[in-house]
Amino acid sequence: QLQLGESGGGLVQPGGSLRLSCQTSGVSLDYYVIGWFRQAPGKEREGLACISRSDGSTYYADSVKGRFTISRDGTKNIVYLQLNSLKPEDTAKYYCSAVLSLFPAHAVCGEPSMEYWGKGILVTVAS
Repeated sequence: QLQLGESGGGLVQPGGSLRLSCQTSGVSLDYYVIGWFRQAPGKEREGLACISRSDGSTYYADSVKGRFTISRDGTKNIVYLQLNSLKPEDTAKYYCSAVLSLFPAHAVCGEPSMEYWGKGILVTVAS
């Protein structure tokens, strides 16, 4: 059973940066797509970025393209989300997710596709 755990959230000033980590355990990630989602108060959960372990492809939502970067550390089974140039509207609970898939990241990077979820971690952007 794949398990996911997020870390690295917290309070940051506008314009600042954070790096979120998704520690995975339980199974090999060789055939998984790992994604980051977020949910702001009163809003639906939105997909931010995904990375495919099988072909290394990545996908980014337009809202974060150029500011957020998803990457992986294969030896440690960790997937990172680097958040730069943070804005108050980036305040949300951020979730790590995964699905067993050989498709490229862009093909499955949506909430209905994801099978496994972490508990989420809060990111607050405020001065």
